[in-house]
Amino acid sequence: MTHRDLLFQLSKEELISLLENAARNWLAHDGLWFLAVEEAFGLEKAIELDAKAWEKFTAIEAKRIMQHLGIEPGGGIPALKEALQYRLYSYLNVQEIEDVDERTIIFRMNECRVQAARQRDGRPDFPCKPVGLVEYANFARTIDPRFQTRCIACPPDPHPAEYWCAWEFTLVEDDPEST
Repeated sequence: MTHRDLLFQLSKEELISLLENAARNWLAHDGLWFLAVEEAFGLEKAIELDAKAWEKFTAIEAKRIMQHLGIEPGGGIPALKEALQYRLYSYLNVQEIEDVDERTIIFRMNECRVQAARQRDGRPDFPCKPVGLVEYANFARTIDPRFQTRCIACPPDPHPAEYWCAWEFTLVEDDPEST
């Protein structure tokens, strides 16, 4: 019996639980990798290397989500909103998307598993902004290269209690006079 055959024997609830567990395992590995690099080379170098990894991973993740859901490249706001809901983080964290207008959305990470764990351990917020700048911009540009991404707030920035980070995605049409 193949692994795929085993999965077909599971109920919908069991498959969802398995997916959520796989996402937790992915995040645990990401965190352990980061801590090992931080221990060996310091926080600044760990963040630099993490950003390099996320630069590539986030594009891979976006492309695979698009392929799986049949999202065509260049799909604008609807494509980005759909794809954001299927990132691995979406199975672990509480997030929301606000429509600002037909060209702009704001994505907020309301509950972050990583930051919550740090709080429980009495540690300060993880300064994830340098990685987030790479991660979110590359994810959005992979969905549609017309996206511009702006960080509204992300640790170490101060942020309101209702979210950890917030990102603004704006679809910018090419200026015909700039070509």
